[in-house]
Amino acid sequence: MNIKQLAAEKAVDWVEDGMTIGLGTGSTAVYAIRKIGELVQQGMRIQAVATSVESEKLARELSIPILPFAEVGMIDLTIDGADEVDPDLNLIKGGGGALLREKIVATRSRQLMIVAGENKVVKRLGEFPLPVEVVTFAHEWTIEKLASLGCTPVLRKKEDGDVFVTDNGNYTVDCHFKEILNPARMHRQLNDIAGVVDNGLFVGLASAAVVAYNSGTIEVRRAGQ
Repeated sequence: MNIKQLAAEKAVDWVEDGMTIGLGTGSTAVYAIRKIGELVQQGMRIQAVATSVESEKLARELSIPILPFAEVGMIDLTIDGADEVDPDLNLIKGGGGALLREKIVATRSRQLMIVAGENKVVKRLGEFPLPVEVVTFAHEWTIEKLASLGCTPVLRKKEDGDVFVTDNGNYTVDCHFKEILNPARMHRQLNDIAGVVDNGLFVGLASAAVVAYNSGTIEVRRAGQ
């Protein structure tokens, strides 16, 4: 079992009968979704919403009941991965291309449980390029403005060379900062740019992080500790 799977399956210990669950996106979240699917098959009664078309498809294949968003009040628990986690549990997310939907679901969640291997834990955010979702209209101007914040912005493309398009029909710009000294301020500066839909900084949203180490040990880090 790899460390992503260790962390994801440990996080599923917080899933309880009767909960509404948010299903994250990405390679780590897949392990959590599969484990939740096992619990459903064993008789646990939960309902879920998904942060991407890909995660919803997997959930339906595993017979996890998916709710329409209009029928959801609060989400009890969302389990998701992250590209970077700092000591204050601020995050960079969006490497999988679903940052906007992930953030919408996270802000509707009573608890956001992040699952990560030890390689995702950093002293300061920014080594991983920060994804920013932008509208396609005049995206060149938006990218130019992003560069003025001190990063090297790169329009995300697929392996075939075509521009990557999110589930929302937008583009993703990966912003290479190297380090982000003040995540909260950077979040505001990015979202103040016309053409930016949202960015991959998740500040003050995570309740806890389940971190798996190569040694096989698992640590649960709580916000504010």
